[in-house]
Amino acid sequence: MISFGRFFKSFQHALRGVIVVFSAEQSFRIQVYVALFVVVAGFFFQIKTYEWILLILLIGSVLTLEIINSIFERIVDSFKPRIHPMVKDIKDSMAGAVLLVSVIAAIVGITIFYPHLVRVL
Repeated sequence: MISFGRFFKSFQHALRGVIVVFSAEQSFRIQVYVALFVVVAGFFFQIKTYEWILLILLIGSVLTLEIINSIFERIVDSFKPRIHPMVKDIKDSMAGAVLLVSVIAAIVGITIFYPHLVRVL
């Protein structure tokens, strides 16, 4: 049987995790602010449904990957903080993954919003 009390408690823990990352990670905060800007721009330009779907998926991907990156950084720092060369490789690789998804998201965002900006200007 489903326990709504346990579900609510799990939801609280998950929300706390997002808040922890938001307060601890500058990159995550910047990405959240950019995401909010993109959402406002989407409403302003009245983008199409499929464009919303793409933007929401990409925003979710970037933010989720940034949370995973933060988790990896904390885990590897707790094992061998900054003394093992593999720690640097792991952290750089995760940062590279976030960068790659962010660049792809930016390219898609530009592709979606460019025609609207040209029309307004």
